[in-house]
Amino acid sequence: MGILVRVVVIGALFGIVTSVADAMSSPFMEWGEPLAGTVWGRGAKVLSLVLGGGWAWAALAVGAGWLARTPGRGALAGALALFAATGAYYWCDSWLGETGGSPFLWWVVGTPMGLLLGLVGTAVRRPGLVGLAAASVVPAGAAAQMILMPPRPHMTVTPGIVVAETLVWAVAVAGAGWAVYRFRTGRSAAADGMRGARGAAAGRNP
Repeated sequence: MGILVRVVVIGALFGIVTSVADAMSSPFMEWGEPLAGTVWGRGAKVLSLVLGGGWAWAALAVGAGWLARTPGRGALAGALALFAATGAYYWCDSWLGETGGSPFLWWVVGTPMGLLLGLVGTAVRRPGLVGLAAASVVPAGAAAQMILMPPRPHMTVTPGIVVAETLVWAVAVAGAGWAVYRFRTGRSAAADGMRGARGAAAGRNP
């Protein structure tokens, strides 16, 4: 299966899972009403709050670009992933009985964002400061959203909201830690390589 087909499938699955989680977490929808107050309903609420964040959709596009490897395919992969996720989300909403939404506005907004974020995903593979900056985009976005727009659909802070926010913060910290670790190990490997090259040169020229 080609990489672009794979990112379309991944994007579509992401959109479907997000839509189903939304439906199962709402006591006002047919799928969510029987689950209200149950562990399944609470779990769906946490998943809905996590996947509904803009940072998670950005991570989808960055991940698609990372899978595609090259800048051209990475940009296209990021855009296709968001396009597929958006279309699948609204299709699934309609199938589940949620009406009134349209994907077209989000397609217009998401396509250029997907191109840019897909490029960021390919840059994650690069060494040095470029790779560090690219790898920090999703963690920084997650942290910024938790500070500026936390997933709180109502004034009361419920246990589900606390769990969702904790998970997002955990992802942000882990992602930032991985980015810094990868940057430091890359610099150490480069320094070791330079020392080895200098030693070999000195051995050839006593």
